[in-house]
Amino acid sequence: MDKEVSPASRRIATSDDLEVSTYLEIAKGKKGQQPLPEEAPQAREEAVVIIDFGSQYSHLIARRVRECHVYCEIVPYTASWERVAGMNPKGIIMSGGPASVYEPGAPLAPVWVYQSKLPILGICYGMQVLAHQLGGKVSPSVKREYGHAVLHQNKADAPIFSELPHSLPVWMSHGDQITELPPGFRALAYTESSPIAVMGNGAIVGLQFHPEVAHTPQGMDILRNFLLRVCGLNGSWTPQSFVAQAVQRIREQVGEGRVICALSGGVDSAVAATLVHRAVGEQLTCIFVDNGLMRRDEPHRVAEVFGRNMRLNLLHVNAQERFLGRLRGVTDPEEKRRVIGDEFIRVFEDEAAELGQVDFLAQGTLYPDVIESQTAENSASAKIKTHHNVGGLPAAMHLKLVEPLRYLFKDEVRDAGLALGLPEEMVYRQPFPGPGLAIRILGEVTQEKLETLRACDWIVMDEIKAANLYRELWQSFAVLTDARSVGVMGDYRTYGHVVAVRAVTSQDAMTADWARLPYDVLARISSRIVNEVAQVNRVVYDITSKPPGTIEWE
Repeated sequence: MDKEVSPASRRIATSDDLEVSTYLEIAKGKKGQQPLPEEAPQAREEAVVIIDFGSQYSHLIARRVRECHVYCEIVPYTASWERVAGMNPKGIIMSGGPASVYEPGAPLAPVWVYQSKLPILGICYGMQVLAHQLGGKVSPSVKREYGHAVLHQNKADAPIFSELPHSLPVWMSHGDQITELPPGFRALAYTESSPIAVMGNGAIVGLQFHPEVAHTPQGMDILRNFLLRVCGLNGSWTPQSFVAQAVQRIREQVGEGRVICALSGGVDSAVAATLVHRAVGEQLTCIFVDNGLMRRDEPHRVAEVFGRNMRLNLLHVNAQERFLGRLRGVTDPEEKRRVIGDEFIRVFEDEAAELGQVDFLAQGTLYPDVIESQTAENSASAKIKTHHNVGGLPAAMHLKLVEPLRYLFKDEVRDAGLALGLPEEMVYRQPFPGPGLAIRILGEVTQEKLETLRACDWIVMDEIKAANLYRELWQSFAVLTDARSVGVMGDYRTYGHVVAVRAVTSQDAMTADWARLPYDVLARISSRIVNEVAQVNRVVYDITSKPPGTIEWE
């Protein structure tokens, strides 16, 4: 055995710097372990912790767990026990990742993972972390394994494979493999290139393949077996249970305080406002800020729907000049988001002062907003962009945040909206970004550009609805680029704006594919825009998926 990587001599790169043998003793329960904190936050619900090692699939693991009606959260591999204890975790899933465990500085699991004595599922790199830290050996593969493979069980008594066939197709993506099992583990399954494709020791299981991707057809069954059979969860996290728990949490947080809610007209803020209203009633005042960055006729529609139909206390604030003034000369996308987020808070604080004593600000922040806005500090995931209601918030803010949807994906928000009794036309409204049209105008935002984009966007939406495609698409909209092109109209030379049309399909906005719109729909959109919007003489269609692009252009 190579002395430099032997289990006896390896050191584990954690804050505790424990030896492998110490981890092994902890896992077996024979070592005098460090006590877990006694004063952990109050438990909320049964949950699973997903430890992120930088996998592109971490959010997909979370989606699959949620689809099994089990609550989960993604945390960085640097997260402390105090960070996760309040979730009342009943199991741990360790994600894949791009690193190799035997490289210096490779991310590894914190010691509380083993001290907690919770069931653990390691996926790909997560499996290699288990093997490495518990005394096995991980080495570069002689034959790398990417793509489809056939998994064969060694024995049929493993709960992780309950009611599954002896052989099944799986999706592999790895260049390393386990060459020696940790003490107490056994090989549960193999593929042609991986003699140890699945390993287990009681409630600790490692999978070399990815059960969360669609390319592993029975991956959901494997995850469900881990959650329900290994962890003993009951799969009771439903929209109805979420509503009941969220209402209770809001009451506990707010108490006798007063709340203002940032209402935009979209499903996120509508569901957030409805939850807060159900929890604290007249203690809530909703504020709709017309920032001048909305679509055509939207301010009127929002006031009509929420003020009259939902009967919420609604305050309509015209702040167009404030926002456009702050955006004057701003061209950088991140700065746009920061400025808009900051100005929103300033408006809310001004309105709160007029209302008297207000303690809380409620907003419809979603989990994808949080994931994409997180910084790379203490995380294996990179920051994609700042969302105006996450990273765009000012450091010194007088109002405390109430964010009942902070850990939900969009489709879960819609399910909660239906459980709350909101109308379908509101629940299934296409998402509209918080910064509004400002991030669909490349370059500086001006009143003239806003009017041009509003006209184009109106045509896109009109034709999408006329073709009965609205519910099939995640989002569809126009983008006013900062390019101009030469054209000819009526024998005259023109030099007008180039407008891009964007339409995507998605489940949760974490990934998206460009929509294959019918050519006749695209033709009508293009013809109407260049004929009805004088400033535009060219229309292009964006066929970029996410990744590599994002849904919005900025």
